Amino acid sequence: MKTPLKLAIVAALTMTVVAAVTLKQNKDKAPSETNSVVALAATNAQVEITSDQAAPDANGKLPKLLDLGAGKCIPCKMMFPVLDDLKKEYAGRLNVEFIDVWKNPDAGKQYGIEVIPTQIFYDAEGKELFRHVGFFAKEDILAKWQGLGVDLAAKPAAGK
Repeated sequence: MKTPLKLAIVAALTMTVVAAVTLKQNKDKAPSETNSVVALAATNAQVEITSDQAAPDANGKLPKLLDLGAGKCIPCKMMFPVLDDLKKEYAGRLNVEFIDVWKNPDAGKQYGIEVIPTQIFYDAEGKELFRHVGFFAKEDILAKWQGLGVDLAAKPAAGK
């Protein structure tokens, strides 16, 4: 293995450990009941974070993929294009959201996050179905949704 690749792996692991320790130290309070949401807007591996209240979907309830990470975490940066693709390709069938827990540490506490990135899968009623820690490829995310019985291939019916 070449030295630059080894250094990149060590840097990624170091960032992940630092993030985990930081989140663990902030976990001493009980999760809050806030309902703030941060939307993903990834462009060229940079993230624009916007906060606003969770709004009901115009087309009704949708399953949701929530990714909690940080804009400067290497595995989190690797997730941005995946999340952006999912958000565009499955618009109207899947909500995809990103929360930067370094900018919003209360969110890390709220969701009980210990390591980033963490992806949380919710059904259309908001029930947590599954959690994954680390990078999660698009194909694996889609396979997980299918394994959870959520059909993202089906287009929403008109009027729903």
